[in-house]
Amino acid sequence: MSDARAERLPSYAVFAALLASAGLPIYIHAPKFFVDEYGVSLAAVGFVLFGLRLFDFVQDPLLGWLSEALRRWRAFAVATSVLIMAVSMVGLFAIEPPVHPLAWFALTLTGLFTSFSFLTINFYAQGVVKARDLGAGGHVRLATWRETGALLGICAAAVAPTVLVMLSASPFAVFGAGFAVFAGVAAWAMRQEWRTTSTAPPAGIRPILRDKISRRLLLIALLNATPVAVTSTLFLFFVESRLDAPGFEGPLLLVFFLAAAGSAPVWGWIAKRIGPKKALLAGMVLAIVSFGFAAMLGAGDWPLFAVICLASGAALGADMTLLPAIFADRMATVAPDAGQAFGLWSFVSKFTLAFAAVILLPLLEAAGFEAGASNPEEALVMLTILYALLPCALKLFAIGLLAVTSLKES
Repeated sequence: MSDARAERLPSYAVFAALLASAGLPIYIHAPKFFVDEYGVSLAAVGFVLFGLRLFDFVQDPLLGWLSEALRRWRAFAVATSVLIMAVSMVGLFAIEPPVHPLAWFALTLTGLFTSFSFLTINFYAQGVVKARDLGAGGHVRLATWRETGALLGICAAAVAPTVLVMLSASPFAVFGAGFAVFAGVAAWAMRQEWRTTSTAPPAGIRPILRDKISRRLLLIALLNATPVAVTSTLFLFFVESRLDAPGFEGPLLLVFFLAAAGSAPVWGWIAKRIGPKKALLAGMVLAIVSFGFAAMLGAGDWPLFAVICLASGAALGADMTLLPAIFADRMATVAPDAGQAFGLWSFVSKFTLAFAAVILLPLLEAAGFEAGASNPEEALVMLTILYALLPCALKLFAIGLLAVTSLKES
């Protein structure tokens, strides 16, 4: 491969920004949008999200198999999926539901999540090939570009609706249309990268599940991603009700994700010097400290929470940059095609968001919590426990498991 093509890393950052803007921000904005706009209950939204993730339980491994089966036609498959994702996003936010809002919510998210999954699997599988071309340290180097782009995409998508409120009477409709335009730009930027040099038949899922380190890394990913899912699901409610700071959600989200994006290259630099595992452990400890301080906040403490957003955002930068790089590095040995490997990885990541939705939102509702209303103290205490203390416990388990995992075992 020529040096020019081997160094074409900005295109990975752009495509990662597209995928990220269709992922985490949707869990932040879509539930609240349908609750506020169409009067759908929190519990109903939570159960729909959980049902979609159960669908992914079957779908993501199959999409991983499909990714490997279609690797010779990967460019066409990716272009089709980008189109489906763009249309689904427009339907979710820019079109008045032609059926019951909850059914429309489920239908558009099915198209969005299915295409998102397939694109994510292909994108990370292609990253294994790309990192091999980059030589020593290629996985961390690629991950730094990729995850910095992803975090910038999250920043833009997280705050866009808040900014658009000041510019448009239909901010979410503009958001959906803008996403569709950006999807075309990102697809064009990556058009020459969807190739594979492998001619061997797909290895399947067995080598991944037989490998002790691969299994351990998937479990670590599950434990480590769940706190992010918890805080993402509850962030808007925590700022609005616990901190009593309605209107500050957008700026605080921007602080959080900009800190994550800014820290990603720093974590890559640290990983080169002390190793990805030690760097990741440091980031996980920083996350626990951040969540612990968040549990002490109350009404009016949004300036202190902004500092916590800086620290927890930096910790997220470590999670998003280093753990996928560690997993991809292992897959280069265990499953070079990587399609089914990242099918499992995609499922793990999204299952955490489903867990958060189906457990946390009904728990909040059972405690008497109502979005946008004056809530009793016991409901606010439950919100604090779920938002701040539960992530601490989950992170501790993830730290313990990573600490005892040797990444050099054969």
